[in-house]
Amino acid sequence: MIAEKPGDVTAAALAVMARTADPRLREILTVLVRHLHAFVAEARLTEEEFRAAAAIVNEIGQRSSATHNEAVLMAGSLGVSALVCLLNNGDGGRVPSSQNLLGPFWRMGSPPVENGGSLLRSATPGPALFATIAVRDPAGRPVEGAEVDIWHASPVGFYENQDPAQADMNLRGKFTTDAEGLIAFRSVRPAGYPIPTDGVVGRLLAAQGRHPYRPAHMHALVFKEGFRTLTAQIYDAEDPHLETDVQFGVTRPLVARFERHDEPHPTAPDAGTPWFSLDHVLTIEPGEAKLPKPPIR
Repeated sequence: MIAEKPGDVTAAALAVMARTADPRLREILTVLVRHLHAFVAEARLTEEEFRAAAAIVNEIGQRSSATHNEAVLMAGSLGVSALVCLLNNGDGGRVPSSQNLLGPFWRMGSPPVENGGSLLRSATPGPALFATIAVRDPAGRPVEGAEVDIWHASPVGFYENQDPAQADMNLRGKFTTDAEGLIAFRSVRPAGYPIPTDGVVGRLLAAQGRHPYRPAHMHALVFKEGFRTLTAQIYDAEDPHLETDVQFGVTRPLVARFERHDEPHPTAPDAGTPWFSLDHVLTIEPGEAKLPKPPIR
């Protein structure tokens, strides 16, 4: 192809994409090229801006490591992660779903914890939390024998791999639902936190005058054969950033109340006061049980 005008380049690129053997890959590449070329044309992208954009893509890759994933942060900060989640669950976002963002901090191989056990592996100051999570199928029946990975940030807003003061795998654990589809555990109340802002994403937020905060939440990954693997985030209804989550991740079915108690805990007097309780139901749908690739090691 010898191009004579801009449209010639688009037509030639689309013709090449059409040769892709795999049907789904062909569809994705064709749509990608069509929209990328339309974006360049509509934005009237200059050569200098294109070089800057290419440098940004390179920097995103260079900043990703075993403990940090800049690409996931950027996808979330642009609303792409939340959009993909909603389009692929809950009948395209038309019905409530427990599915949510995996986030950049899930680790494979969380230590097993017995029902009623603790997620704390090192001293972690903060109000005690006693949580009960029920796993149900779409008909509301309890799902027994499901593996439930739980992880969350500390009350100072750091996951343990970000914080040398925390023991490895602190505030992480893997549970198995009982005959009633329940897991229960003790932890500390999670807090909201700012996403890392020392890279490309931080510059984007500054340019837009946006805050970097995620509302307080607890992650859950539910795995059982015969059901689609569920990734969920349970959000604190009282968090001030619930409506302005920097990652656009909050959905109504996952907003829960962390109930405050000012009297001593009936069976754990060492919990002190105030302590908090959480009761929440997660719904998993029939489908393929497949674990995601961990974004960090």
